[in-house]
Amino acid sequence: MRVRYCESPFFYQRRKSREIVIGDPGNGGVVIGGDHPVVLQSMLTCDTMDTAECVRQTLELVAAGCQIVRITAPTVKDAANLKNIVAELHRRGCHVPIVADIHFKPEAAMEAVKWVEVVRVNPGNYADKKKFAVKEYTDAEYAAELGRIEAAFTPLVLEAAALKRALRIGTNHGSLSDRIMNRYGDTPLGMVESALEFARICRKHNFHNFKFSMKSSNPKVMIECYRLLVARLEQEGPDWNYPIHLGVTEAGEGEDGRIKSAIGIGSLLCDGLGDTIRVSLTEDSPREIEVCRDLLAQIPALTVRDTDGAFDDAKWPFDPFEFERRKTPEIHLTEDIRCGGEQLIRVVVTCATWDKVAPKIRPGDDVRPEAVYEDLNIAEVDPREDFSVNCDTQLVTVRDGVPLPAIAAFRLLAAQLKRIGRSNPILLKDCLVLDPTPLEPKIALLCAAVVIGSLLADGIGDAILARSEPGAGQGLRLAYNILQAAGCRSFKTDYVACPSCGRTLFNLQTVTARIKARTEHLKGVKIAIMGCIVNGPGEMADADFGYVGGAPGKINLYVGKTPIKFNIPEAEAVDRLVDLIREHGKWVEPAAADKPSLAPA
Repeated sequence: MRVRYCESPFFYQRRKSREIVIGDPGNGGVVIGGDHPVVLQSMLTCDTMDTAECVRQTLELVAAGCQIVRITAPTVKDAANLKNIVAELHRRGCHVPIVADIHFKPEAAMEAVKWVEVVRVNPGNYADKKKFAVKEYTDAEYAAELGRIEAAFTPLVLEAAALKRALRIGTNHGSLSDRIMNRYGDTPLGMVESALEFARICRKHNFHNFKFSMKSSNPKVMIECYRLLVARLEQEGPDWNYPIHLGVTEAGEGEDGRIKSAIGIGSLLCDGLGDTIRVSLTEDSPREIEVCRDLLAQIPALTVRDTDGAFDDAKWPFDPFEFERRKTPEIHLTEDIRCGGEQLIRVVVTCATWDKVAPKIRPGDDVRPEAVYEDLNIAEVDPREDFSVNCDTQLVTVRDGVPLPAIAAFRLLAAQLKRIGRSNPILLKDCLVLDPTPLEPKIALLCAAVVIGSLLADGIGDAILARSEPGAGQGLRLAYNILQAAGCRSFKTDYVACPSCGRTLFNLQTVTARIKARTEHLKGVKIAIMGCIVNGPGEMADADFGYVGGAPGKINLYVGKTPIKFNIPEAEAVDRLVDLIREHGKWVEPAAADKPSLAPA
C-alpha cells in the first residue's frame, strides 16, 4: 500500500481535508478545510481573569486579520470567566471564534466548552500527570490505561457534540504522557499515536468536528510529525481526512522566530498541507498575523501546479518520515574548505557580495563567506532534462533561469542524480531568477527560509547560496541564521522562547531581552525561556539550560529537563542562570570580538 503525505514532492496539490465548522460562519465563524482558504490564528498574552484586557487584545487581533483567537484556561475559574469575555465581545459586535487552551484540567475543559467555539486539549496531559517515570506496560495494562483516558475524555466529546462545538487535538513534542513515552519514545510516531487515541474516542461517539496539531520548537521534528500524521490518517481510511493546524511552537522572536516558523509552516504549506496556521512569536500577538499573511502570500510563487508531465517518472528523492542527510562524498570548495559527507553545510556567496563583505570580516568571525560562487568548479544543470556528470566529486546545482520554483527544482535534481547513480554534493539556491526589483527584506527572509529550510529538512543540500536579500551583509547573516534554525550549524546562542499567554508568570519579552543581553555571545549554547511549566521540561529537553516560571515572581532553573534550582526571586534569576552556566563549564566572558560585524538580517 502506498504511504505518502502528499501527492508529489514536486508539484503543489492541496490536501483534501473534511470541512469542520467553527462557530456560526454567517456571523463571524469560519469553516475550516475543504476548499476554504487557510485560516489565521493567534493567542492572547494576558491573564484570563482580566476581562477588559482580554477583550481589548481580542479586538486588536481581529483588527489585524486574526480569524480565531486562543485564550488559556488554566483553572475552572478562568474557564468560567470566558463567559464574561465572550459576552462583552458579542456586545461590541465581535463574534470571532474563541479557543480555550486546556492543560491538565478536564474540569476546566468541561466549563470552557459551555462558552467558546473550540476547546484545545493536549493528549499528553489531559488525563495524565507527567512524572518522567520509566515503566514497561503489558498489552493489558496499556489497554487499561486507554480505558481510563476514554473515561476522562468522553464527557467533553459528548458535551462538544451537544453544543455544536469543535475540538483541537494538539500534541506537543516534549509533553507526551509517560505511557506514550515508554512505548514510542519522544518521537513523531509517539505524537501521532497519542493524537489518534483521542481521535478514536471522538469517532466512537460519531463526533467529527475536530482538527489536529503536532507542534515542536524544532522545525525538522515538526515537519516530520505532520507528514507522518497525514500519512497515518490516509492509512486509517478516506474519512479520516481531518483538518490540520500548523505551527512551530516556542519559535522565539525577531528574525529567528520568523525563520523557524517559515521553515516549518512554509515547507508544509508548499506540500499542500495546512488548514489553519499560527506563527508563535515572543512578541505582541498582532505581529504574528502579519507574518502569517506574508508567509501565505509567498506560497503560490514557491510552488508549481501545472506540471506538463515533467515529473511523471521522477522518484521520491528523500524519506519524508525520518530525517537522513543525503549521502555524498566530501569535496573541496576551496583549498581549506570542504563540503559534503559529514562536513558542515557551507555558505557560498556571489563575487559581488564577497567584494562588499570581505573588508568587514575580522579574524575569528563566525559569519563569513566560505566560498565564492563564480570561483567554484560547479556543474549547472536543468533537472528537467537528461544530463550527466563526470564524477561524484563535482558540486552540482540547478542552472539559473530554469522555469521551476526552487524547492521543486532541487528535489528533482536530487531525484535525477539518484536515477543516474550519482551522489554529487548539491549547492542550494534560494531562488533561480533574480528579480530586478529586490524583494522587501522581510519577504526575502521568509522566502529564503522556506526554500532552503525545507530542502535541508528533506536532507538535501551540502552548501547554500542565499541571494534574494539585497543587502550583502544581511544576506550572508540570513544564510547562517537559516542553517542555525534548521539545526545544521550553530554559530551563536540558540534560544527556545515561548510566546506569552495567560499562564505566563513573567514578562517574556522583557526577560528574553535581559537573558539575551547576558548570554548572546555563548556560541553553541541552547537556552530555553519558558513562561510556565506546561510544556517547559519536555519542550526544552534538548536545551542546555532552562529558565522557567514556577510561581508568580519565582523562577526555576533547569539543566536539560532536570530542575536544579527552585523558587528563585525573579530579580536574581538571570544572575543565577549565568552562575549555573558557569558551574557547568559553558560560560566564557564576552569580548569585543563577540559583537557582530555584519548587520542583522
